Amino acid sequence: MARVQGRSSKCMLDYSGPSREFFFLVSRELFNPYYGLFEYSANDTYTVQISPMSAFVDNHHEWFRFSGRILGLALVHQYLLDAFFTRPFYKGLLRIPCDLSDLEYLDEEFHQSLQWMKDNDIEDMLDLTFTVNEEVFGQITERELKPGGANIPVSEKNKKEYIERMVKWRIERGVVQQTESLVRGFYEVVDARLVSVFDARELELVIAGTAEIDLVDWRNNTEYRGGYHDNHIVIRWFWAAVERFNNEQRLRLLQFVTGTSSIPYEGFASLRGSNGPRRFCVEKWGKITSLPRAHTCFNRLDLPPYPSFSMLYEKMLTAVEETSTFGLE
Repeated sequence: MARVQGRSSKCMLDYSGPSREFFFLVSRELFNPYYGLFEYSANDTYTVQISPMSAFVDNHHEWFRFSGRILGLALVHQYLLDAFFTRPFYKGLLRIPCDLSDLEYLDEEFHQSLQWMKDNDIEDMLDLTFTVNEEVFGQITERELKPGGANIPVSEKNKKEYIERMVKWRIERGVVQQTESLVRGFYEVVDARLVSVFDARELELVIAGTAEIDLVDWRNNTEYRGGYHDNHIVIRWFWAAVERFNNEQRLRLLQFVTGTSSIPYEGFASLRGSNGPRRFCVEKWGKITSLPRAHTCFNRLDLPPYPSFSMLYEKMLTAVEETSTFGLE
């Protein structure tokens, strides 16, 4: 149950800490673009979406059904995942149609081109028909967006329909069946009434939390034990060290202590522990020769009373950098 010297160790009781870490680690692998089921969006290497190439992965429909069930179980049990998806992905889970604005989260360049068409008079400006070129097995083929689309010029009068069909094509291309499998798995474990109250952004925050650490919120929702208090010199050094960390290191520190690198959408006040909400805690513990240790079940960091900022910073950095290795105390 304690993570010692940068390593995670567990007792025989779960207290939900290991469960949270399980979902975190499973999601890290399952939604990793390296394995072919998902890919990064065209905008970044952070948010992911279903990959059209996933059709070539063995048993891909079962994998997507499993992915949907993991998403559903995480939602039901209020565990955050180490995965961030595009806005159209969340709309797909909610079975909500996408519109032009959603493309901005998927492919900014494609969105801008259609947005320009929407905002400007295109009469006699563009030589387009209701077709689109798409790549299949390395070959460029022309696909009609509607029956007879190759013979229907795009005009100012029908551009609204053209944009709507282009948005639908861009979001659904090559992933319709995979999406259906994932959504089916999701609703096998989630009552549709549970998520009917959410829009896509709210569902995103509930599933993935937030990525950017708010230090003020974090500090305001931290408690101290063993003689530490907010104005204690070691605690002041601790927050100075966290402030020096970049955001990725802060997320890794959070994962080291809580088992997840995501923050609930309500903020640090809603961090969960073994029996409901439990705030981040720093407790005085150990000798100055020891590394910090953590109890993921209780969101507690055991921090020795180091005699200098430099020692505290180095010890914390070492512990945080070693969170991917595990052992028993």
